[in-house]
Amino acid sequence: MMLGVLKRRVACGGSCSSNLGQLLKTKRPGGVSPRASSSAEEILLQPRHVQNFSHLVVSGCSVSLRLTRDLGPSIQSHATMKIWSRPFSSDNGDLVHAVVPAMGESISDGTLAKFLKNPGDRVEVDEPIAQVETDKVTIDIASPEAGVIKELLAKEGDTVEPGTKIAVISKSGEGVTHVAPSEKIAETAASEPSPPVEKIPEEKSPKGATAPVKEKPKTPTPPPPKGSATEPQLPPKERERRVPMTRIRKRVATRLKDSQNTYAMLSTFNEVDMTNLMKLRSDYKDAFVEKHGVKLGLMSAFVKAAVSGLQNQPIINAVIDGDDVIYRDYTDISVAVGTPKGLVVPVIRDADKMNFAEIEKEINTLAKKANDGSLSIDEMAGGSFTISNGGVYGSLLSTPIINPPQSAILGMHSIVNRPMVVGGNIVPRPMMYIALTYDHRLIDGREAVYFLRRIKDVVEDPRRLLLDV
Repeated sequence: MMLGVLKRRVACGGSCSSNLGQLLKTKRPGGVSPRASSSAEEILLQPRHVQNFSHLVVSGCSVSLRLTRDLGPSIQSHATMKIWSRPFSSDNGDLVHAVVPAMGESISDGTLAKFLKNPGDRVEVDEPIAQVETDKVTIDIASPEAGVIKELLAKEGDTVEPGTKIAVISKSGEGVTHVAPSEKIAETAASEPSPPVEKIPEEKSPKGATAPVKEKPKTPTPPPPKGSATEPQLPPKERERRVPMTRIRKRVATRLKDSQNTYAMLSTFNEVDMTNLMKLRSDYKDAFVEKHGVKLGLMSAFVKAAVSGLQNQPIINAVIDGDDVIYRDYTDISVAVGTPKGLVVPVIRDADKMNFAEIEKEINTLAKKANDGSLSIDEMAGGSFTISNGGVYGSLLSTPIINPPQSAILGMHSIVNRPMVVGGNIVPRPMMYIALTYDHRLIDGREAVYFLRRIKDVVEDPRRLLLDV
């Protein structure tokens, strides 16, 4: 890295010059020999910190600054670079801190769900030591260095932000003894109440009464009812237990309620004869697996049908933003996946450019990550249209809720053999109800019905996709 030598000449009294000289000496990086005189000082600065210096006034004295290109061969920037290359290091170099990583642009904090390691445990580089639960995903906090955990700086259930230190790790492991979880909890519990006890006597000492000091700590106990003003507090009953909601569940509840309050939602329905699609799947399932290494499911056909419908009715792929309508020239299909921790909606990017095999592989990959809790923020961000398949759970009919900031959602349901009239005869057919919930502020009923009708036509006769008719 190029270093500039900035010379300054002091044109003031000796006292001002000496004081400024003492200040400048403290700014030099270690290992660089000072070059000072009564009339001049040289300050070593990185060029990116120096832009344009012409005149400086300090405490009534005038200082002229001149930028030169002289380079000192003995000058090195190792001292400056070391600070940035080891951001977790403490002063003695043996201790490092494990910190909460960045969690995405739309996520500012998370809840420390649990520690995977205890004080005294050995960890390797990039080994997870804790998990942070956010509104969307669960993120692992990895160890920056190999060593032994010396101390935990946070508790399970704490709200943490990116950059928060949660643990101290000793690279050498010297002086670290194993601490049982119970001892750790006891230490943290004992250390917490002490600060408020010290503050209360200081506030009460001027009043001179000792009895009120004991009464005042009891008054802060009623805040719980204030924190839950949005929902009524139900009285406790026998055979009931109260469990805090996870951040994912809170986020799902908030988004669904916001969607219900914002959109003018309306649903339209249709039914699809699955005979031809199921026959196509049965005839080519073995050859499909042999060539592509993935099973041929029904979701890929509905994704392709949704893409065709969105291309025919672009308003379904648009969204209202203030007084404007944003038309999306891409087709990112979100697929709702139910997990034990809550509902997540990963996105299939550019579904209009993918074939059946690529869609099936992407769905399998995203579904596996969703169940493992390893989905990233980027894999769930965006999306212009959502498909929710409640049929895998046996749902016969439903009205799905729009996933903001989209304008419509398609609901698939279970396949049931029902008597249908075909060619004047009553025959059993595998039928599926499909539902489209849309934002009636933007989408009229005609466009919604045309879109759903297009999905019905494509699924009932997949050859339409090949001919684009």
